[in-house]
Amino acid sequence: MGRAIVREPQVFLMDEPLSNLDAKLRVQMRAEIARIQRELNATTIYVTHDQVEAMTMGDRVAVLRGGVLQQLDSPQRLYDCPANLFVATFIGSPSMNLVEATIERRDHGLLCRVGDQELAIPQDVQPALAAHAGRAVALGIRPERLEHAALVPNCPPEQRIRGVVRLTEALGSALLAHVEVAARPVVHEEVLEGAAADEVVVEGIREEARERRTTLVCSFDAGASVAPGEQVEVAVDTRRLHFFDLDSGEAITVQS
Repeated sequence: MGRAIVREPQVFLMDEPLSNLDAKLRVQMRAEIARIQRELNATTIYVTHDQVEAMTMGDRVAVLRGGVLQQLDSPQRLYDCPANLFVATFIGSPSMNLVEATIERRDHGLLCRVGDQELAIPQDVQPALAAHAGRAVALGIRPERLEHAALVPNCPPEQRIRGVVRLTEALGSALLAHVEVAARPVVHEEVLEGAAADEVVVEGIREEARERRTTLVCSFDAGASVAPGEQVEVAVDTRRLHFFDLDSGEAITVQS
């Protein structure tokens, strides 16, 4: 990289330059490359399979699948408005939770049925979902949009979902709770592709689908008190729900 930089080229082409570094050095070099690139003001095309590198270093990110462009956007837009299931599962760590849901009509509008539970759908996205009433869709919820209901004052019932805690991971700044709910996971080629190299993971998804259960990863506040085996209510930020067509994998609504 140093030899390339001293030549003062107009364009840098970098193909996973940090792949052989340890984790700490990768973080350091990621910031260093970004700093140098801005100082030199040179266009840089950076290829990586690491979505953290793409999100932190890119001004515009192109997500490719099998050599086909899926979405070209700013990092934040990729996170907030994924164009399809592939982008939704690739961007974000932990990955977006995906579960099958049914859009149902009620007197006051539309709601989202997840297993035997119901979630509210914001009024501003209901027109886009009207054509899917009575049909199953893929519902996406980011772990950051799920919180222990006990820590969310006045959270209404239509913004809660019940489940059983199967595993917890204390990260210091947050607590990741793996909460199992009675609903079918999304089994779609775009979702399975990311786990295709791990047959155990793929079989685990298929087993959950047969048993009609899904494990949601929730990013709780570090002060949340939960334990494996405990039944818990999770507050859902329904303003940040994502909906995808189960046949095409394309996003039904776009978050703004």
